[in-house]
Amino acid sequence: MALDGIAYTNDDERYMLLALEEAKIAASEDEVPVGVVIVKDGEVIAREHNRIESLGLSSAHAEMLAIEKAERALGAKWLAGATMYVTLEPCSMCAGAMVLARISRLVIGADDPKTGACGSLFNIAGSDSLNHTIEIERGVLEHECSSILKDFFKSRR
Repeated sequence: MALDGIAYTNDDERYMLLALEEAKIAASEDEVPVGVVIVKDGEVIAREHNRIESLGLSSAHAEMLAIEKAERALGAKWLAGATMYVTLEPCSMCAGAMVLARISRLVIGADDPKTGACGSLFNIAGSDSLNHTIEIERGVLEHECSSILKDFFKSRR
């Protein structure tokens, strides 16, 4: 099957392609192109992209906005059983919010060796020291997720 001209072979790739669509929207709005999709029981419950510039808020990361949207959609403060698909490895703020929201699984497109807090620089999401640990899958559509970021920053130079 294909979405946006890219073939996918499983649900992780299909949902990551939706996150990539969100990242493209972010880029078109002159935001760093990071996109997120949260899925529970096979249903997309939240889609978001970075809105830091448009909202003028340092906390308006795609992950933070998507968590809030998903909690409102479910009418609950916990997202147990939910999977978050994100095009770029979350930072420490977002990883901490994911732990607090009890997200069960995280699927990452591209690693972030500079600020990644889900295994690259730190591992907040997978820390046994915290009250919740998130199952992490890395490298889903990594090339596509990395390319959108590289192209965005290249165009700004």
